[in-house]
Amino acid sequence: MTDVKKPARVVFVLQDLAFGGTQRQALELGTRLDRSLFAPEFWMLTDVRDFAPKAEAAGIPLVWLSPNPTVGLASLAALWHRLKEHRPDVLVPLTAVPNIWARIFAKMQGLAPVIGTCRGGGAIARQHERFLKGLCSHHIVNAAPLARTLEALGRPAAAITCIPNGVDTGYFLPPPDELRPVREVVLCLARFCEDKDHETLIRAFEYVAAKRPRAELWLVGDGPLRTRVRTLASRSPVRGLIRTYPASPDPRPFFQQASVVALSSVREGLPNVLLEAMAMGLPVAATAVGGIPDLVVPDQTGLLCPPRNPEALGENIAALLADEDKRLAFGKNARERVEALFSMAQMVRRHEAVFEHVLAGGPAQRPAGAGPARD
Repeated sequence: MTDVKKPARVVFVLQDLAFGGTQRQALELGTRLDRSLFAPEFWMLTDVRDFAPKAEAAGIPLVWLSPNPTVGLASLAALWHRLKEHRPDVLVPLTAVPNIWARIFAKMQGLAPVIGTCRGGGAIARQHERFLKGLCSHHIVNAAPLARTLEALGRPAAAITCIPNGVDTGYFLPPPDELRPVREVVLCLARFCEDKDHETLIRAFEYVAAKRPRAELWLVGDGPLRTRVRTLASRSPVRGLIRTYPASPDPRPFFQQASVVALSSVREGLPNVLLEAMAMGLPVAATAVGGIPDLVVPDQTGLLCPPRNPEALGENIAALLADEDKRLAFGKNARERVEALFSMAQMVRRHEAVFEHVLAGGPAQRPAGAGPARD
């Protein structure tokens, strides 16, 4: 009788399942992994369940390590015991706190392989990669600048794989012509946190409103600076043109109302919101930080400017609002670009190649099929 090999248990440790780019990418990856080879599980350090219904519908086992909304000693103790009693075949921590403690606990318990992840412009500092980079078998990053920073800290290039985020181009579709927006909506879908620098965007929009008095700014998101962002919006001289909305599991209705998608980040990995916007045929006005220049081609799919420069960002937004032909051409180019380079199938297969490599106990080198460290 032939033994049937069990799928490898791939455990993703997340801080939460809140609405966010990392959580959405984890959900897409877990949903699409080849279940004959991999059995994904999500372990959460806190009890924040925004994406839980989608994960449950995808058949992904969910483990809530704490009933609390924030990480504390109880969360970490539960993670320690869970790792000890339910040893994964591959451990993949996501976001800062899991990347710190899951790696430390795995090292103390002799667990391997562990795949460290860096997914945002500030991730390397927040995760103390200078000191913890050696506690994992391999690194996955989602933007080339992150790979270069890890290398500068001494991580071998062969132990780093850059896998850009993917976007579901069948889900994020351009609206039909008859549903094109008639209002001039500038849309920002982003977590309210320091990295996104909403203050610069609000100041940029004040410049836009002076030129385009019919324009509106929609700020969609949640996060630790929600109150601050809403206060800034309420005190703006153009506050009557600024709206704020909570984050949603389905952002498509917001995209369908938008003329331009704007992002004023000071640090980034490869932002999902821009992939989704481009898949829906929208032009982008953003800052040239992190992996954004690898995604947005200036004067073809959008316009870029330096961070913390509200006048330059405002000029770019106003220029796009003023030229419908350019907006439509950029949107068409954007859709074609994400279809060619940022598919979900590519993202999933490249993760699977890394998982297969570390499970095989291969040396610290880039796995075949995973692609280069710098895309």
